Amino acid sequence: MTDATDRDRPAPLDPDMFHPLCPSSAMPFRVGDKWSGMVIRCLQDGPRRFGELRVPLKAVTPKVLSETLRAMERDGLVTRTAYDENPPRVEYTLTSLGRTLIPLLDAARAWSETHLPALLAARGAAGSLD
Repeated sequence: MTDATDRDRPAPLDPDMFHPLCPSSAMPFRVGDKWSGMVIRCLQDGPRRFGELRVPLKAVTPKVLSETLRAMERDGLVTRTAYDENPPRVEYTLTSLGRTLIPLLDAARAWSETHLPALLAARGAAGSLD
């Protein structure tokens, strides 16, 4: 016998709903990581050197920033250009693919500005402000 609460529940999730070749498995999740969105913002107006990126991203360690930049380069979001100078100079630039993420970051920022008070209130009610 099925009670009313069982009838109101959606159908069970399909265990194969995420096909192994689905494009979502290749999503650059790093865009939602702690630093990539900020790196994109730092690079949106043009090339920057590592030291320049460290100024507004002072909370990130050099190691983590390097790892983030390498991952973004691997995904085709950033290019790294090394100049044969003394001392050596390296610049990072958003690729055209990386630039396509700027409107998404703009949308996420707009959502945050609208919903941040409710989000923080929910976290506070749950006893966590993380």
